[in-house]
Amino acid sequence: MGEYCVSSRNNTDLETHEKRRSLVFYTFLTFLLVAVVPAWMQFVHTFHIHPFLWIIHFVLSEPLNRLALCVYWLATISVSVRRLYSISKNSKTERILLHKYYHLMAVAIFVPALIFQPKFLDLSFGAALAVFLLLEIIRIWKIWSLGHLVHQFMNAFTDHRDSDLLIVSHFSLLLGCAIPIWLSSGFTDRPLAPFAGILSLGIGDTMASMVGHKYGVLRWSKTGKKTIEGTAAGITSVLAACFVLLPLLAATGYIFTMWCMFLQHWFSLIVAVTTSGLLVAYTAQLDNAFIPLVFYSMLCL
Repeated sequence: MGEYCVSSRNNTDLETHEKRRSLVFYTFLTFLLVAVVPAWMQFVHTFHIHPFLWIIHFVLSEPLNRLALCVYWLATISVSVRRLYSISKNSKTERILLHKYYHLMAVAIFVPALIFQPKFLDLSFGAALAVFLLLEIIRIWKIWSLGHLVHQFMNAFTDHRDSDLLIVSHFSLLLGCAIPIWLSSGFTDRPLAPFAGILSLGIGDTMASMVGHKYGVLRWSKTGKKTIEGTAAGITSVLAACFVLLPLLAATGYIFTMWCMFLQHWFSLIVAVTTSGLLVAYTAQLDNAFIPLVFYSMLCL
C-alpha cells in the first residue's frame, strides 16, 4: 500500500512538472508569434501593415479562389491522413508504401495550387514548414498534452531514414516539393522546372516503389531492394506526366508559349527524367531532398 502511494505521488509530481514545463513552452511560443516573428518579417521585408494582417489581406484579396483552395486542402488532408493512419494500424502494408501514398497526396494538393495559385502556394509552403517544425518540437520535448499524441501518430509512418530522435521524412517531402517552386519564382520559360519535386517524388518515386514492390524481380544490386522494373516504371510515369502536364499548362494560361515548342527539346527532357530515375534507384538516404534538386537543375539546362 505504501509503495502504491509513493508511486502515485511520483506520477502526480511528474505530471505537474510536465504541465509547468509545457506552460513555459506555450508562453514562450506565444511571445515568439506575437513579437519576434512579426519583427523578423518586418526586418526581411518591409510591410506597410502588421505582417499577420498582411497575410489575411493577401488571402482575402482573392477570397473565392484562395479560400476554396484552403477548403480543398483541408478536406484532402483530413480524409487522406485518417485513411492512411487507419491502414497503418490495421493492415500489414509496408511503411515504405504508406510513405508513397503520402507522395500521391502531395501531388493532389500541390499541382492544382501551383497551376492556379502559385503565389499563395509559396506562402503556404512556408506556413506548412513552420507547422511541421512546431509539431516536431512538441513531439521531441513531449509537451503536454499534444506530445504523446503527435509522437504516436508520426511513429506510424517512420522508416529507416528516420532516427529514434528526429523524424525527417515529412520535412524532406515538403522541402523536396517546395524548393524547385521557390527557385523557379519569376521564370516563365521553364514550365516544368517548378514541378520538378512533385514529378520526381509524387509520380516517379511513388510508381517506382509500388511497381517494384509488387512486380519487381531484377534487382539493381544483391543487397538492395530497388528493382529495374520499378525504375523503368518510375521513368515512364514521369515522362507520361510531363506530356500530359504541358498541354494542360498551356490550356490554363500557366505558360503563354505553345507547349509543342518545348517538345523540340524532348531529348533533354528524356535525359533529365532518366537520370533522376536512375538516381532514385541508387540513392538510399534523403532522396526526397536530393532528387528534386538534380531534376530541377537538369530541366533548367
